[in-house]
Parts: sequence; structure tokens; C-alpha cells
Amino acid sequence: MAASAADGARNGGLPRLLIVDDEEAQMRALCNTLSAEGYVTRGFTSPEIALETLRTEPFDLLLTDLMMPGLDGIALMAAAKSIDPDIVGIVMTGHGTIDTAVKAMQAGALDYIQKPFRLKVILPVLQRGLEIRRLRAENSELRQAQATINRLNEQLEQRVRDRTRELTQANQELAVANQSLESFSYSVSHDLRAPLRAVRGFAQIFVEEYGNAVPAEGRALIDRVMQGGDRMSQLIEDLLAFARFSRQALVKRPLSLQPIVERLIAELQSKQARPANVTLGELPECVGDAALLEQVLVNLLSNAFKFTRERDPARIEVGSRREGGEVVYFVRDNGAGFDMKYASKLFGVFQRMHSTEEFEGTGVGLSIVQRVIQRHGGRIWAEAAPNEGATFHFTLASA
Repeated sequence: MAASAADGARNGGLPRLLIVDDEEAQMRALCNTLSAEGYVTRGFTSPEIALETLRTEPFDLLLTDLMMPGLDGIALMAAAKSIDPDIVGIVMTGHGTIDTAVKAMQAGALDYIQKPFRLKVILPVLQRGLEIRRLRAENSELRQAQATINRLNEQLEQRVRDRTRELTQANQELAVANQSLESFSYSVSHDLRAPLRAVRGFAQIFVEEYGNAVPAEGRALIDRVMQGGDRMSQLIEDLLAFARFSRQALVKRPLSLQPIVERLIAELQSKQARPANVTLGELPECVGDAALLEQVLVNLLSNAFKFTRERDPARIEVGSRREGGEVVYFVRDNGAGFDMKYASKLFGVFQRMHSTEEFEGTGVGLSIVQRVIQRHGGRIWAEAAPNEGATFHFTLASA
């Protein structure tokens, strides 16, 4: 039969005791005594009913008589731990022998209490049992937390494996694409340029052999064929250059841009009908591929000279500044400029802000600049206004 003390007090988070003793009078007396000490107690004379209750209700401590008919205290302790591994067991016995204590401990009991009960003996044992229960609960929470961490780690590792597999596949596809691009470049170099040279060559021969007999209108058409051939040839060369600079291996090293810019400015000034006013500021050292970064500077400076040739005076400035912990290099001019609403197209292949009648070019140079800057882990952007010039800014990843 079952009994509970203090109205079965399931409140306030008080320690809960499951008490089992086949002698009902002793079980009730112990329930009432411990209820008065602030414990919530449930008492049973049947070990089987006690186990069924443990399956549905939480308990902190199990106090069980050692010698009972049917299921004894040691067997009850083992069965209780199979239901709640963290429950703390205490055996009650009137046979306080060493053998009894050893058997109780082997069954998982924390301690044993001799009958007749003395409150000053029971209470310290219960306090110690509750502390063990608390530690076991914390360990259980830690084990659950560790299990959660392990599961999350496994999920993360699986995601890393999946992502690695995706990247490997993407790299393989990229390698195939690069091979296709190289094949295309070879085709452009040999299969397209050869017939283009033939068209232009035969047009040139026609002009030389029959030019005097061709009316002015016909000569103009032939000239247009030759000019178109020249432009197509330049487009092919620029496309090949774009592909080459996109694939060329990076050879990074500490690099001073100052002497490179000085040399390029001197070379470009020598080709101008009217020299530009060029201001060269400080250009801090960087880490990068010398050949590729020189191509960046060639394209930016060539554009600056090209788009300022109608200005008097033509002004070009090359310099740098520190911004947000990084070095920003810039090339500024007072040339033709462009409308910023078209800025999103600026770095596209074959994109032009001006007609070929105004300024020569194929629209590939800035695409090469952007690709090289991106391969160096940097950024490039522009600011401009029509007829007010343009400024190109770029950064490079730090070493």
C-alpha cells in the first residue's frame, strides 16, 4: 500500500524521497518524520508499485529496506537505476554487518542506515545523498551538452566535407572551362586570325593593283573593309590578352609602384602631341605580381592620356591615401569623363563609354584592370562626370 506525507507536497522544488519498507508502520513513521524536516515523501510497502511510480514521477533519493519478501533492497536499487540512472540510493537495514554494507554499495547505494532510525544519523546521510544527486544531475546536463556539441561538430564536419566536395567539383569544372578557354584562344589565334589576315591582305593587294581604276565610292568601301579588319584584329588581340591575364599565374613579391609609374609616364608623354601636366604623389610599396600590376597602370595611365588629349591644359594626377586601414591608389584626370549612371557597365568586356569616332579602343582594357585587381584580392571603382574628368581608385590585399 502507498502513503505520502504533508499532502504529497509537490511544490517549491523540495527534495523528493521515495521510501520503500515492507513494514508499513516504520514506512509511515519515516515519511512523517522526514516530511516534518522539509522533504516531499512517497512511501510504499511494495517494491513493484514503487518502481511503477518511479517511472512516472521524479525522485531525488531512494530509501529502501534491505530485507523484503520478493524483491529485496539490492534488487530494487538495481531496478530503480535502470529507470533513473542518477537516482541516489540509501539502504535501511537492521543487520549492520560489513557484508551487508558491501552488497549495498555494489548495488549502487550511497550509504546504509541502521534501524532503529535516529534523526541525527539520517539527516546528514540524506544531505550527502542530495549533493551527490545534484552533482549527477549537473554531470548529466554536461553529458547532454557534450552530446549536443558532438552532434553539431559532426554536422559541421559533414557540411565541411560537402562543401569541400562541391569546391573540388567546382575546381574540376573550372579546370575544364580553362582548358576550353585555352582551346578557344588557340582557335582564335590560328583559325580566326588567319582568314582575317587574308581578307585584309587581299583588300590591300586590290587597292595597290586596281586602286586607280576604282571610283571614290568603291575605294571608300574598300577602306572600310580594311579598317574593319584592323578593328577586328585588335578586338581579337584584346580578347586574348584578357584571357591571358585572367589565367596567368600570380608571382607575388614586395613591389614599389613608384619607379614603374615614373617610367610609364615618361613613355606616354613622349607620344603626346602636347605633354600633359602630370602630378605624381607618394605610392607606398605593395605586394603583388609586377608584370600584371604594370599592365593595370599601363591601362589606367593610357586612358588618362587618351581622354585628356583635347584638354588644354591636360592634368593627370597619380597618388594614394590611407583609408580604413588600407592603401587606396588612384589615377585622376580632367578629361572627357562619363555619366555615372553607366558605371555598372564600366568594367565589362567590350563596354565603352564613348564612340570609336571620339576615342579609339575596344573596351577591354578596364576589364583586364578589374580582373588583375580582383586576383590580387583588391577592389577598383571609379568616380566621374561628363566633361569633368574621372578618377579610378583601387586597393590591393595586404601581404
